[in-house]
Amino acid sequence: MGSQSNLTAAALLFLACALSSCLYILHLSSRDTTVVRSVYAEMNKNKTRGQVVCGHAGEQQDKSAETKEALPESFYVSDFPRDLKCTISPERRFDCARDGVLGQRACEDRGCCYGPHSNSTGPPWCFYPSLYPGYKLGPFTPTTRGQAATLTRITPSYLPRDVPTLHLEVIEETSGCLHLTFRDPSSRRYEVEFPAGVPQGNDEKQDFLYTTEYQSDPFGFIVRRKSNGRVIMNTTVAPLLFSDQYLQLSTTLASSLVSGLGQHYTSLLLDLNWTSLTLWNEDTAPHANANLYGSHPFFIVQEDNGLAHGVFLLNSNAIEVTLQPAPALTWVALGGILDLYIFLGPDPQTVIRQYLQVIGYPMMPPYWSLGFHLCRWGYTTSNITRQVVQRMHNAKFPMDVQWNDLDYADKRRVFTFDPQRFGDLPDMVEEFHKQGLKYILILDPGISSTSAPGTYPPYDEGLKRDVFIKNASGHVLIGKVWPGPTAFPDFTNAETRRWWENCIRDFHAQVKVDGLWIDMNEPSNFVQGSVDGCPDSDLESPPYTPRVVGGQLNSRTICMSAQQKFSSHYNLHNVYGLSEAFATYSALKKLRGKRPFVLSRSSFPGIGGFSGVWTGDVGSDWEQLRYSIPAVLQFSFFGVPLVGADICGFKGNTTEELCVRWMQLGAFYPFMRNHNENQNTPQEPYVFGVKAQAAMRNVLHLRYSLLPFLYTLFHHAHTSAETVARPLFMEFPLDPRSQTIDQQFLWGSSLLVSPVLKQGAVELTAYLPPGTWYSLHNGQPTYSKGQYMLLSAPLDTINVHLREGHIIPRQEPALTTTASRRNPFFLTVGLSAEGRAWGDLFWDDGDSLETFKMGNYSYIIFTAGQSKVVSETLKLNGDLEGLMLGGLQVFGVPSPPLYVLANGAKVRDFTYHADTKVLTVTSLNLQMSEVFTVQWVL
Repeated sequence: MGSQSNLTAAALLFLACALSSCLYILHLSSRDTTVVRSVYAEMNKNKTRGQVVCGHAGEQQDKSAETKEALPESFYVSDFPRDLKCTISPERRFDCARDGVLGQRACEDRGCCYGPHSNSTGPPWCFYPSLYPGYKLGPFTPTTRGQAATLTRITPSYLPRDVPTLHLEVIEETSGCLHLTFRDPSSRRYEVEFPAGVPQGNDEKQDFLYTTEYQSDPFGFIVRRKSNGRVIMNTTVAPLLFSDQYLQLSTTLASSLVSGLGQHYTSLLLDLNWTSLTLWNEDTAPHANANLYGSHPFFIVQEDNGLAHGVFLLNSNAIEVTLQPAPALTWVALGGILDLYIFLGPDPQTVIRQYLQVIGYPMMPPYWSLGFHLCRWGYTTSNITRQVVQRMHNAKFPMDVQWNDLDYADKRRVFTFDPQRFGDLPDMVEEFHKQGLKYILILDPGISSTSAPGTYPPYDEGLKRDVFIKNASGHVLIGKVWPGPTAFPDFTNAETRRWWENCIRDFHAQVKVDGLWIDMNEPSNFVQGSVDGCPDSDLESPPYTPRVVGGQLNSRTICMSAQQKFSSHYNLHNVYGLSEAFATYSALKKLRGKRPFVLSRSSFPGIGGFSGVWTGDVGSDWEQLRYSIPAVLQFSFFGVPLVGADICGFKGNTTEELCVRWMQLGAFYPFMRNHNENQNTPQEPYVFGVKAQAAMRNVLHLRYSLLPFLYTLFHHAHTSAETVARPLFMEFPLDPRSQTIDQQFLWGSSLLVSPVLKQGAVELTAYLPPGTWYSLHNGQPTYSKGQYMLLSAPLDTINVHLREGHIIPRQEPALTTTASRRNPFFLTVGLSAEGRAWGDLFWDDGDSLETFKMGNYSYIIFTAGQSKVVSETLKLNGDLEGLMLGGLQVFGVPSPPLYVLANGAKVRDFTYHADTKVLTVTSLNLQMSEVFTVQWVL
């Protein structure tokens, strides 16, 4: 009886599907809906219309019932019954009422479907039917850069100030990069311009990795991976909307493994369960469900079989990204244009390189900036600052850079120093320099506006040179920050950049700072908009505002209607920090003639070319410690390798255990700084107990020993867009277990870092990808098939493993990089099962400009095989002169050597540990600038 019922139900279901398909075919033929297929490898050939099938253009047949139904009955007389056209599975619903809560009648008046359910935070109640009316695609015509077409909307959308006609341009930037732009041909709208221009790729545009298809009415496009036909993007699932202050584009996703879309307090993989992320720079301490200091509208998707792709929306307006479990995504931008880049990889690291070819490769940091930095808001005098440095030195903690927060400034005004508390600041800085240390101080963008005329040159000169942002009535906009009422420089103005350079030059003539810390540059404002408020306008209160901290776009910042050289602040807000970083970097470069060091809080794509970034005002707790790892890894995606979190936490009181564990993790942030808030208990390394100090000192020594390797990684980031701190999936894209890990990470491809992130833990379960991994501490091998291992982790230990087949260059540590750079090198070699390994070293003077471009550097590769390590000098300058190879460690030597040879001569000083199979050779004294061979005879 049950079997017969099942058969009957199946037959009825089949008949219903058949009837629906027939009706759908008739509907398509009556509407003349077409799919235009375009294969970019055959660009400039005549485009032909593809065959229309039951289902989405280019989509699988089983999705057709959900995604290819008739247009809303409010637009056409002939249509499917509403219950059929609205039968869309909840996870595939696209929100038709993002701008407000609509009842059934208002929803259906828009031609949308209404389907309430019990979950108020899940799928939308009001959602688009398939083939919702939108733009119609005209014929493509060739352009100088690709091809173009006109999109025309016959029926207006429900949005105010709809744009009825769009210009679509499709550009094949490279074989792995597709670029689409949607513009309003009747009105020039703001488009992002990178400060230093957009770099151009040198790809020959052969063997394209993608194909494209276009649905003509309503318009949509599909991008496939050419090698396997996988749909990378499908925008036919929901309508393209384009109005003056609301631009919307939805797409399916190829996988649920999505990362990026920073800056937010999230895990490495984003939650696709109906979450929204707002990209709007704001002075907000990291916490969940909040827009933070930076905006990076880029994401990377892990596909099957180790493949990956990325998508970048070049738009600086406020952006909301909605993620849903289909999986799918919807972009909403509140202005500008839709400027979309799609990167086909095919592997994750290549995706990042393709992205950086658009936004720019990161700058090469000075060597000293990779050392340990110490800062606190609360070093209230120059003598207190001196004492901190002296106590660090006395306790023998390596340190390279001492910082001061705004304590140094006279009445908190930048470009000044307090004559009583910091009257001898220039002398203090010179003392630090004689000790081999560097000095950095904070520089906020807000310029005090209340000093008596003629007493504060930065403001007086700024007024004369018309460098400040104006309010809507044309007067200087006044906000309020640390010094009180303040004006804000407009860094999009070339005259402002020249004024800024002059201010830095005048201050540097007194205080020889080595770098600048640009904070509060979202820009932050302690009053909403301005001291005079903001006008009532659509810029201040647009028709749609995404969820932002404070509820309005001008919360904690300046008015959206404020006027800058390029455009309104409404369009430029998210690039304020980037424009200040460019101005500061350029000024330091011109002034000092050396590599600039700039650290910015606010960020936008391209900032890595001018600045490092720290993750903001993190709290002193274990959760914030854990979330600092995905935060750092995401900035690696965004082209900002010089990144770190405030070690031990900025807000709140740390504990000894937390601070030890954070120092251990922080030793593997690319940028390492301990920073603390003024009212908190001290957290300098020397304030803790003997055992805690020893643990911190050991991990600092470990970092300093690894700086030649870290510096080489930065060279590859600067020249080849490789990542420094790297998630496991980027190095092991074929390993499913590596896809989700964000509590461990890699330095380059060689070192696996597995920190303790839980209070009280003295062991941890860590994942080791397939292969042999050697403990960097003692060379103990672990043979993994791709599995989790229980590792011992007492308070004085952070687990770091060297991957088989890799060689890392190291140096004996010292208290500063000035001293350590003169110490002997040594190599740590992790042999593969075949007895092979490889590594390299980039070396220059650590501070000069464009050494790679000018050829003023040394580059050495190291190769292990046939029981020997050989160096090969590919490029040599004088910076390695006099530096020696003092020794090496070789992990994985199968048996005790009979003897060891260095350049053919027997070596006396070597040991072999049979339990760990580690060969240690010391007292080599070989010139690094000359080719050498170290051989062990078994």
